[in-house]
Amino acid sequence: MENELTLKRFTDLRRELGFTQADFAALIGVSNTTADIERGRTKLSGKVVSELLKQFKINPLWLFGESEEQYLETSRTSVIPKVVTVDSANRDNMVLVNAKAAAGYPQNISDTSWYQQLPAFDLPIPEFRNATYRGFQVEGDSMLPNLHPGEWVLARAIEHIDYVSANKMYVVVLQDSIMVKKVEKRPNSNNITLISLNETYPPYDIKPFQIQEIWEVSSKITFNVDATTDNSLLRQLQESMKELKDQLQHVKKVN
Repeated sequence: MENELTLKRFTDLRRELGFTQADFAALIGVSNTTADIERGRTKLSGKVVSELLKQFKINPLWLFGESEEQYLETSRTSVIPKVVTVDSANRDNMVLVNAKAAAGYPQNISDTSWYQQLPAFDLPIPEFRNATYRGFQVEGDSMLPNLHPGEWVLARAIEHIDYVSANKMYVVVLQDSIMVKKVEKRPNSNNITLISLNETYPPYDIKPFQIQEIWEVSSKITFNVDATTDNSLLRQLQESMKELKDQLQHVKKVN
């Protein structure tokens, strides 16, 4: 029988990852359910420990109470691009991933032939040299007011989670989705926090192993730029201020 700490850590891990006993069992190669393991009736096999290490980077020593480091190599988790595309002259080019293509991107992230269907171009300005860039189309309103649905962000590949900055925006490629967020890696935590600029979307935590790639947003392509927008807003504000001032003066006269 496993010691109580091992059982607790195994059970807490399953709950932390958000799996039912049946789903977790299927994932790590256990028959039916993990209930017997969690109750101490079935020994935690080497195969299960191996699957936890392979799939979730769980430190076996942590599982058996001999270490406080739950995850192995979290600080060195590679998020480097799985495929780098080049043009006919063997120079890096910038692939554009539109909203439709984004749906299949996580599943095809290592398939070099899949990238051939996507448009690509070269941007011959100094800011886009000496690094790998990719273009992603923005979906949803979670990053308003900075990014609007349908706009494009041009983003630079980064190699490790340690390189993220709290002041930047990132395209985060998870195992089943792509999103644009701020990324926060808090000290003494195994979690990565994804933050929206639109405050109606609460921040939420993910695990480093869930991240396939991270791209640092460096610029955006926007459309329908209206030269009169700022002036009209300013004019509306001025008119509102004048109206408020007139009302105040009227109140003073009445009194």
